Amino acid sequence: MVSSTRRSPTPRAAEPRAQTDAPRELLPWLAEPLRHTLATQQAHALLLQAPPGVGQFDFAVELARAWLCETPQDQRRVPGREGLACGHCSSCHLVDERSHPDLRLLVPEALRAEAGLPVEEGGGDAEGEGRKRKPSREIKVDQVRAALDFAELTAGRARLKVLLLHPAEAMNAVAANALLKTLEEPGALRFVLSCGSTDSLLPTIRSRCQAVRLLPPAREQALVWLQSRGVGDAQEAQVLLDACGGRPLEALQRQREGMDAQAWRQFPQWVASGQSAAVSGWPLPVLVEALSKLCHDRSLVSLGLAPRYFTRSELAAGDLDQLTAWAAQLRRHARVAEHPFSAGLAVEALMLGGRF
Repeated sequence: MVSSTRRSPTPRAAEPRAQTDAPRELLPWLAEPLRHTLATQQAHALLLQAPPGVGQFDFAVELARAWLCETPQDQRRVPGREGLACGHCSSCHLVDERSHPDLRLLVPEALRAEAGLPVEEGGGDAEGEGRKRKPSREIKVDQVRAALDFAELTAGRARLKVLLLHPAEAMNAVAANALLKTLEEPGALRFVLSCGSTDSLLPTIRSRCQAVRLLPPAREQALVWLQSRGVGDAQEAQVLLDACGGRPLEALQRQREGMDAQAWRQFPQWVASGQSAAVSGWPLPVLVEALSKLCHDRSLVSLGLAPRYFTRSELAAGDLDQLTAWAAQLRRHARVAEHPFSAGLAVEALMLGGRF
């Protein structure tokens, strides 16, 4: 995953690395899809669709890196990266440092740190001069216009420029319309639009992009990778991978947030007995998601089907009408889970909602 370490607000162009430096590590399940995408690319704009937690942002950055790499194609022979960006040249290093003059990353304010970009300080809000507003989760029209100006007006080091939007569905309607005209007449500009759901994008944007679908990695490959990152033994990795629907980056993040395999196995019982103290340290969006998964699996079990996130022995069947009402309630909570409620009261109310 991309480091969330805060960088200097004015990153400097990095010096080229020595040819002996190890290239940036590539998630092992991305190499073949990347080669296939680069070999079959026909459009100036690629629309990458992938579920969260499988490396869609890393995939998009690697595409941009390959387009901007200064090593000739027939000389890119780093083991495991054949045909991809070399990872050694000064261009690859500048992409790593998020300071390449021909690459612009467009992400919401709330995701800048995760994308390796400098975190901008929020200003005062309407409630008081000294209070800082919550970072936006939208890609706004000013960001899009500034990026398009960068592409048209600034000189660079390559013959093309790359604009990467992640997640593309975070564009508000005005921003999406501002992007549309340049998608139609891109010049020397290439686009990567990374998203979790293309349904939320304008049909006119989708129609101007070549679709690329990234699937979760094979189960065994994901388990090996998780264990190599210190996620316990094979059984621990299996439980967390199942808890995250086969998405290894999400499983690693949950483990780092304190959600281990034992906690996940006990979670259905905690909900059944209303033990809110057991999950008091979980971020509210994570708790809402976990409850939604529990509701989903209890519904499957009630219909005689196999659960997806938990094991059958951990679940109790329930009344489908109650489960349907609970699912609707959790969807409403999910829409506001990022808002600054009283966390303790919210956790208690959520846990009590599943006691039936």
